[in-house]
Amino acid sequence: MVGIICEYNPFHNGHLYHLNKVKELFPNEIITLVLVGNFVNRGDVSVINKWDKTRLALDYGIDLVVELPFSFATQSADIYAYGAISILDNLKCDYLVFGSELNDIDLLYKIANTDIDIKDLLKKGYNYPKAIDIALKDKINISINTPNDLLGISYIKAIKKLNSKIKPITIKRTNDYHDTKVNGEISSATSIRKLIYGNIDILKYVPNTNYIKNINLNDFYLIIKHKIMTEDLTKYQDIDISLNSLLKKNILKSNSVEELITNVKHKNYTYNRIKRCLVHILCCLDKKDYKLEYIRILGFNNKGRQYLNKIKKEVTLPLLTKYDNYELLVDNIYNLISKDTNKNKPILKK
Repeated sequence: MVGIICEYNPFHNGHLYHLNKVKELFPNEIITLVLVGNFVNRGDVSVINKWDKTRLALDYGIDLVVELPFSFATQSADIYAYGAISILDNLKCDYLVFGSELNDIDLLYKIANTDIDIKDLLKKGYNYPKAIDIALKDKINISINTPNDLLGISYIKAIKKLNSKIKPITIKRTNDYHDTKVNGEISSATSIRKLIYGNIDILKYVPNTNYIKNINLNDFYLIIKHKIMTEDLTKYQDIDISLNSLLKKNILKSNSVEELITNVKHKNYTYNRIKRCLVHILCCLDKKDYKLEYIRILGFNNKGRQYLNKIKKEVTLPLLTKYDNYELLVDNIYNLISKDTNKNKPILKK
């Protein structure tokens, strides 16, 4: 079985290129997607709901779609990667295929196996990618700050931590994930979302526009604002006393998510951390040691169903086909703005 980990926010031509490459490399293998749901890693809101993303994945050749739980999907790269790799390892995955700017798996292994300490750099106000880059330059004279490679390093570290037999394989990425400019028919998800927010046609950059909605975190701002004004925020994941104070101090003079983040931003609190924290506040993610407790199945085709039947006695975690209570809460919050309807059964593509 071959694993892919993606957000599909939105599903675009680059994702289709990646998927077709996977099918070329492994023409007879089951392809499993670990899918990030309605709220994604950088604290963004998905412009396609998770059920429609599942449907697109199945339409374009994925055999089995499972969900990365919210508690892993909206945290830092290492936690995100650990949750996704844990799922694939439980599902008896043989290979993980991910996009890479370097496209040098040996170098990524070398970096992943290099012991570095970035805590002091983070305290000085450097974001995670910059801190990694500085520490690696100092230790082994290697520079790396490209997003897919950094995430790939987190995947390799998770594979090592779990003592998993998964073999990671890279596919050369043709553009920068964070690039804000459209470039040809394959452009970054960031640049495409920028067009969506501006109500600009994106048909050239995506294989299907049917499910895309112009929705973002600012649409939830009044809910977030009310919670910041009325609650002790330190009960939520990644929020300490100082950040709690900064959010409360600045909430009444901020009129949007961007204004609030700009007003709160501090050397100890990067843009992405604050944005993730706002999503944790919105979705009531409390503080605890998160561990993977189940595997949630979102959809499959006949090949995927046969594969699940084959391995289900070997899987150590429960295979859920209905909502966990917390995930139901998260999706209901998303649906307040998206107006989508929850589904309780996996999508079956015949």
